[in-house]
Amino acid sequence: MVGAGIFVALAPAAAAAGSWLLIGLAVAAVVAYCNATSSARLAARYPQSGGTYVYGRERLGEFWGYLAGWSFVVGKTASCAAMALTVGFYVWPAYAHAVAVAAVVGLTAVNYRGVQKSAVLTRVIVAVVVAVLAAVVVIVAASGRADVDQLRLGHGTVLGVLQAAGLLFFAFAGYARIATLGEEVRDPARTIPRAIPLALGLALVIYAAVAITVLAALGPERLATAAAPLADAVRMAGVAGFEPVVRVGAAVAALGSLLSLILGVSRTTLAMARDRHLPVALAAVHPRFGVPHRAEVAVGGVVAVLAAVTDVRGVIGFSSFAVLVYYAVANASAWTLESPQSPGRLAPARRWGRLIAAVGLIGCVVLAIALPLPAVLSGTAVLVVGAVIYAVRRLRYDRDSHDLDTGGKPG
Repeated sequence: MVGAGIFVALAPAAAAAGSWLLIGLAVAAVVAYCNATSSARLAARYPQSGGTYVYGRERLGEFWGYLAGWSFVVGKTASCAAMALTVGFYVWPAYAHAVAVAAVVGLTAVNYRGVQKSAVLTRVIVAVVVAVLAAVVVIVAASGRADVDQLRLGHGTVLGVLQAAGLLFFAFAGYARIATLGEEVRDPARTIPRAIPLALGLALVIYAAVAITVLAALGPERLATAAAPLADAVRMAGVAGFEPVVRVGAAVAALGSLLSLILGVSRTTLAMARDRHLPVALAAVHPRFGVPHRAEVAVGGVVAVLAAVTDVRGVIGFSSFAVLVYYAVANASAWTLESPQSPGRLAPARRWGRLIAAVGLIGCVVLAIALPLPAVLSGTAVLVVGAVIYAVRRLRYDRDSHDLDTGGKPG
């Protein structure tokens, strides 16, 4: 979670909610908590790799599992473009799109050769990013140029707050990654329900500190138009010498996230291709490098095109919409979980679990609908395309099964 999202998501959220940005952050955190709790309960019951792709299939049916997987692939593909554009806007703003495309091409080539981000490198990246964020907070707060009056609630709307919450949800995505790797976790029934809320809580503290600091430094109007808000906040504090450090920190965070995202999306694409939800050709594995090279190239190509032609705020909105749909399926799946105690009566743990799942489901739907209209329309269109692909595949499968049963003769 603590990656590139916090470097870029504050600006579109401020454009939506203005000084009510922090309320939007709180709403996003509540929905994220519900999603995390539901994901933890499901991961404890189904400690398998795949996350909601598995949960939806097991609890709600094959279509809902497919819809979750499809939402994950398209949403995270958009996230890849957002990460690449974050690199561009912080490293070389005048040529942000060109830098973004170069980053995608370079990391796709790295992934193609089977090079993955190790656990040690992950820790180093997180340490660097947290150190940079902490320095931004300290520098801006100590500069005396941050104005607490900027935090006062001005004019705002409920729609603006909900829209900001949906956009800020982009920065929270990632807390359920441990659930998608359930088979690789020791004692998942005990570890996962503890790890997810802990990670979410730590990220929220960091995000709140950064959001308060940047909002106090820039004000809602200037923050809303900032392409690199944290760098702008440091410059506003009169410490321009630290600005390159912030830009490097943002680039490190974005490149680390992009490397993992391309890896994850290509592997999910591989799994869905093996299940024939996507073209079977994408299931090929390179004989030397042992990677799904066609899926890698396909994902990299789509991300490169998005990074070349789209706006970072647009892809953040689209990504948030798709990921919110993904977690809506997770909450709906968690609602169906049965308590191991007193089958005829709801145990207290199950009652709370169902309440949290209901709040999470409603929250996901509301935030998704409240996103900017282009994000809602494009997200809905892509989901409809996914549903059509599923329906065509299902009809073809049923027809082939019928032919096999009848020996190729009409029934």
